[in-house]
Amino acid sequence: MIRVALIAHNEEKPEIIDLVQEYEDLLSQFELIGTGTTGKRIAEETGLTVERKESGPLGGDLMIGAEIAENRLDGVVFLRDPLTAQPHEPDISALLRICDVHDTPLATTRSSAEFLLDGLARHVNKE
Repeated sequence: MIRVALIAHNEEKPEIIDLVQEYEDLLSQFELIGTGTTGKRIAEETGLTVERKESGPLGGDLMIGAEIAENRLDGVVFLRDPLTAQPHEPDISALLRICDVHDTPLATTRSSAEFLLDGLARHVNKE
């Protein structure tokens, strides 16, 4: 089964909720993983099941990085706030590096996330 991680900085949480709601039919076919607060909000606002890791400040982004290193994720959506991210929020640098090392697609904007999800949808339709 396809596994996708969902992460968002605080200012981007409404945007990731909107994205997930738009792609809910597709995402219901995936195993979803999220950092603590993002995963909780997605589950509460959509009814989708999300395996929640720790919150970003407690190392949730690093836990997701470990999943990538073990080749257990097919993609990552990390909607980040490039202008006002707070020091306690997850840092993209380590995730970007581990995604590059393991050739795991990483989307950091709404439009790139849509391309990533549409690409994963093609794999679902082939099966």
